[in-house]
Amino acid sequence: MDSLCIMSFRENLREAIDFCGLEQKELARMSNISLRNIENYLRENASVPAADKAVRIAKVLGVTVEYLVTGKNPSINEVSSIDPEIQKLVQSIKRLPRSKQQIIIKNALNLIEILT
Repeated sequence: MDSLCIMSFRENLREAIDFCGLEQKELARMSNISLRNIENYLRENASVPAADKAVRIAKVLGVTVEYLVTGKNPSINEVSSIDPEIQKLVQSIKRLPRSKQQIIIKNALNLIEILT
């Protein structure tokens, strides 16, 4: 894999983790991937995970593998298939200050973990 792809993956992964307000150890636990591997994906000389691990990471972060690799958002068709109530919720959360977004995201992830 070329270095541009690795750099993009690392940067996109960091951005998604920050957006979700997760710690690396939380991502590791929730994706069932070792903390050491997560740290390796974020290093300057980063490696890109195997497809199955990339899928698990993407699911936890609520993004696509395509986004992690390319930085591109899903196609309009994929976005339009999201339930309108969920779209409204996401837009409402986006309007909040970052600190309040993090509180909501952490609580939602905890609730999802309890319910599943």
